[in-house]
Amino acid sequence: MTGRLESFSKWLQLKIYQLEVTLSVYMFTPNEKFIFYSILFLLFSLTLIATILYLPQHVHFILGRAWFYMHGDEVFAHQSQLVKSVLLQGSSGTATAAAAAQAVQTTIAAAAKGIVKGEL
Repeated sequence: MTGRLESFSKWLQLKIYQLEVTLSVYMFTPNEKFIFYSILFLLFSLTLIATILYLPQHVHFILGRAWFYMHGDEVFAHQSQLVKSVLLQGSSGTATAAAAAQAVQTTIAAAAKGIVKGEL
């Protein structure tokens, strides 16, 4: 355990040294270093918070678009086949089946309008 802790400590010291040499932070006064590291911490923390909050939503949106581009409108094709089969059964059956088929068709049409407008 102590070996890993020591090696991590050395690695972290090396990274801090590389940062100070690369960005010439070693030439700053203590007050300037404090301001520099405060701004650096603020930028990294805001980036991390934004990534945690918005990346899952963005990935979900992109995957939804990719799914649509790869598979098309299969959902509505299956729903329209379902409505057609229910309507055919309703025309040969009772009035209740026809009313149910009409309600299903109306619901699917409303859902399709909502998806096209981006409400769902």
